[in-house]
Amino acid sequence: MLGQAAGQMLGLPVGLSRGQYWPLMPLLLLLAGLHQGTGLEHIRYVPQLASPSLAGTLTQSTFTLEQPRGQFSRLNISDLDAIWLVVAHSHATQSFTAPQRVEDIPAPADFPRRGYYLTLMAHRALYPGNQTGNQLRVLRVGNDTSCSLAKRGCNAPLPGPGPYRVKFLVMSDRGPVAETEWSSETRLQQAEALQAAPGPQSAGTVVIIAILSVLLAVLLTALLALLIYTCYDTCGTTPISGPEQSVCVRRYDTHHVTSPPATGGS
Repeated sequence: MLGQAAGQMLGLPVGLSRGQYWPLMPLLLLLAGLHQGTGLEHIRYVPQLASPSLAGTLTQSTFTLEQPRGQFSRLNISDLDAIWLVVAHSHATQSFTAPQRVEDIPAPADFPRRGYYLTLMAHRALYPGNQTGNQLRVLRVGNDTSCSLAKRGCNAPLPGPGPYRVKFLVMSDRGPVAETEWSSETRLQQAEALQAAPGPQSAGTVVIIAILSVLLAVLLTALLALLIYTCYDTCGTTPISGPEQSVCVRRYDTHHVTSPPATGGS
């Protein structure tokens, strides 16, 4: 039955006897496995952003995810398997290929070329199914400003506003084991230049501007009047002679000085 099912799936003639199928069974099973996929288990979980009420959920270079608690408790996932977070540009999700070796894991330095990288490596023991107490369990993507971009697993700040999509990938020493679904698109905050508010000003603002303008005009008028008055009072009552003006001095004889009497000659 298995041989007939594999033969029908691959389009082989169904008139062959059972004995003729058995020599082809290894090849048929191999082709059937290739037809169905690589064997990477699919976990029906979509990564989610943390609650919007949490401060700093979205910044200009980071975003915060909820931890995937209890999503990796499967028989084919061991406690030693590494759980990576795949960060990708939205347009690069179709070209993503799970690395087959740890040495092939892309670092943030490969992000401009590949469009994705892996970060925030953990184990399933860090994502338990039950949350004890009031402990907040989140993952902040792009939170490490000190790691080298060439270092595998570096959680460097994100280089632009996005949009970004993420998913979790489980890898063992033998290669990828399981993966979740891609998240929805995430766009980071963008810095905006300060601009004057468009439209008409409010009535209060107009009144304040008018009062300040009137006060400024009164102050300038008072200063100008004071300057004119001071100049007129000083320059109009006190004659000021310049170096080119001549000064006439009358002849003056003191009263106690008399001229000697004239003596006539005979």
